[in-house]
Amino acid sequence: MRVSSGEQNTGAQERALREYVQRRGWKLQQIYRDQGVCGASSNRPALNELLKACRRGSFDVVVVWKFDRFARSLKQLMSGLEMCRAFGIDFVSVTESIDTSLPSGELVFQMIGAVAQFERSLIGERVKSGLANARAKGKPLGRPPLGKLTRAETCQLRHERAQRHVPFRVLAKKFGVSVWTAHRLCARPLSRLPLK
Repeated sequence: MRVSSGEQNTGAQERALREYVQRRGWKLQQIYRDQGVCGASSNRPALNELLKACRRGSFDVVVVWKFDRFARSLKQLMSGLEMCRAFGIDFVSVTESIDTSLPSGELVFQMIGAVAQFERSLIGERVKSGLANARAKGKPLGRPPLGKLTRAETCQLRHERAQRHVPFRVLAKKFGVSVWTAHRLCARPLSRLPLK
């Protein structure tokens, strides 16, 4: 269970969860409560403890008051549901009447999974389309170079490396390029270096 602000409390959620667990004849193992924590936050101590307990196989069922108390996005929800499934743990949302230990809950889980997969596919297609469009327009992709060296600067960099054995990291800093670029420039034959 979770509430976003310190003024709110989890009493109503806890009461509903306890009643549900009692009706099902289950034994309550542990209550995980995030008080005054935003659902979008990646630092949710109680949720992190719950996920650790899932990995240890400490219980058979995770019961939540509502999906949004557990996860704030479809991706986060599917990740949690798939982890529970991988460890043989059923997942129940009391107010949304979804219970993966029942056939109807399993059906809903499959539908949510299909929607999540569809969403991932759409995102992948958009990214590929955007990259293809950028290439077609001649836009350079990837991280821009730190700096471009003239032929004279390149020769000086190579000379310092060959004659004085200056470390690549020092050369990179001095000439305003990446360490990888300094290494690559020293490895190339001088005739293949660009003229600028």
